[in-house]
Amino acid sequence: MADPRGFLTTDRQTPTRRPVDIRIKDWKEVYEEQPFAELQKQAGRCMDCGIPFCHQGCPLGNLIPEWNELIWRGERSEAIERLHATNNFPEFTGRLCPAPCETACVVAINADAVTIKQVELRTIEEAFDAGLVLPLPPDRLTGKTVAVVGSGPAGLAAAQQLTRAGHTVAVYERADRIGGLLRYGIPEFKMEKSIVDRRIAQMEGEGTRFRAGVNVGVDITGAELRNRYDAVVLAMGATNWRDLKVPGRENKGIYQAMEYLPWGNKQGLGELSTEPPITAKGKHVVILGGGDTGADCLGTAIRQGAASVVQLEILSRPTEERPENQPWPTYPMIYRVSSAHEEAGERIYAVSTEEFIGDGAGNLKALKLVETEFIDGKFEKIQGSEKEIPADLVFLALGFLGPEKSELISQLEVTLDERGNVKRDEKFATSEEGIFVCGDAGRGQSLIVWAIAEGRSAAAAVDEFLVGETGLPAPILPTSRSLTV
Repeated sequence: MADPRGFLTTDRQTPTRRPVDIRIKDWKEVYEEQPFAELQKQAGRCMDCGIPFCHQGCPLGNLIPEWNELIWRGERSEAIERLHATNNFPEFTGRLCPAPCETACVVAINADAVTIKQVELRTIEEAFDAGLVLPLPPDRLTGKTVAVVGSGPAGLAAAQQLTRAGHTVAVYERADRIGGLLRYGIPEFKMEKSIVDRRIAQMEGEGTRFRAGVNVGVDITGAELRNRYDAVVLAMGATNWRDLKVPGRENKGIYQAMEYLPWGNKQGLGELSTEPPITAKGKHVVILGGGDTGADCLGTAIRQGAASVVQLEILSRPTEERPENQPWPTYPMIYRVSSAHEEAGERIYAVSTEEFIGDGAGNLKALKLVETEFIDGKFEKIQGSEKEIPADLVFLALGFLGPEKSELISQLEVTLDERGNVKRDEKFATSEEGIFVCGDAGRGQSLIVWAIAEGRSAAAAVDEFLVGETGLPAPILPTSRSLTV
């Protein structure tokens, strides 16, 4: 094990964030590098407990005590081998995952959890710096071909596993660049896109082929896809966003978060010669939705020079301590402060939007809100609590309702379940032979770590379908769910 007294002698310490007044002037990642010796001490806090519940908190089954000990000992090459054994893209999860492994950490029963996420991130970054992340092409080819539709984390994970198994894999993406949500949904200040590019380069070195700018279902039909490939993996994500139909919705200035964030990314990358078509510069911005996507809109609006930013949430303000009805090792609903929340803006809880108020010329000028309380399983308005707040620009970050009902879905004739997701069996197979689904398109809106786990598991199912057996790992079933009470 690592330091046998580490969890008793060492306090939890995370990397510091760059000063707010500096980081809001650029689009670079917000965290400063933690000294490696300090990180080793943090890894030494891992108890190597008899039953590592962090394995249960993480759907990938990451071998957390093992690589914590290896980092503590300074054995970096061995650490990355154990990390890559279960996770294709630790540089993504180390930046973007909300770390359910940490809330399931045994130390967290009565103390601060081990900084698992940071040790994971530093392990992969040390490996890249040392030139240890190399392409792993297959020893032989099977002669089988696979099309992966969608280049988000689930699609990339499935593609990499299938390529390494010896299949010829082509990844289709309708956007102009590969990466899916990682490319245009995640702001640059949370993950710089060079991080995506270097992993794509590794996958190209292994033999994976990428087809950006191809809208499957339009540029190539579902029938053509099935005729061309031995198997198809659908990993299009859950991009059917939830709308808010209240009076005044027709006013100009109301956008979905995913209509806005891609332009912010393009701006951050210097890909635009002018102001983006949707910009918060000089405007009073209101964000509906208190989750991560809302926080991404907040940080983007601040960097664009918004006059003010308010984030609204219909739920009450969570407690700062773990609620009694969400005991360890579940992932609790607690009050969290992201880097964007540190920078500016106001968060208002327990409110509902009653009306978008226009200026009479079709433009948004304000929001009418009402306070709410949760009674008998539904939100009730508190009479007399109505108020207006200024709003030139509103972003809807209200979640997603499964995959888009696209031409491809119709052409492939796959069955949807009662929630609008693509229906699959225990082998990730759809109702149509040779077509599989993984990630949010089958599971519904979820976390990046679940997407990667789904991609790995679906790859094992596809491999077995193509050659009759598989040696690929399958960490989860389609029915697997996170730890709950």
